[in-house]
Amino acid sequence: MAGIVFFDTAALDRVVEFYTERLDASVWLEQSGCTILRHENFLVGFCAGDTPETEGTITLFYDDRSGVDEMYDRIEKRARGRPEVNEAYDIYQFFADDPEGRTLEFQTFLHPIDPEVG
Repeated sequence: MAGIVFFDTAALDRVVEFYTERLDASVWLEQSGCTILRHENFLVGFCAGDTPETEGTITLFYDDRSGVDEMYDRIEKRARGRPEVNEAYDIYQFFADDPEGRTLEFQTFLHPIDPEVG
């Protein structure tokens, strides 16, 4: 299944800049009032609106702990805490906030995953 998750944003340019400059996403498609970003196999779209949609969690996952640690070092000021092991899910993770308060999760799986998905 392929798909895109969309969020309304009250600060389109600032949000796109954050995701491209700080999280290494790239612009996949520009539309009138909407920008769709790509981060590996994940597509997320932000569309201009009056009120930002901030419900849910945007999770980006990496091949190993060093990828998570690198992202923590890059956005430490936005992080809610240091990366740690979550034994319930067998992952290594931390949470942060994007410029409009959306929850971001950065994680790596500590168990094997299907390489076709990751």
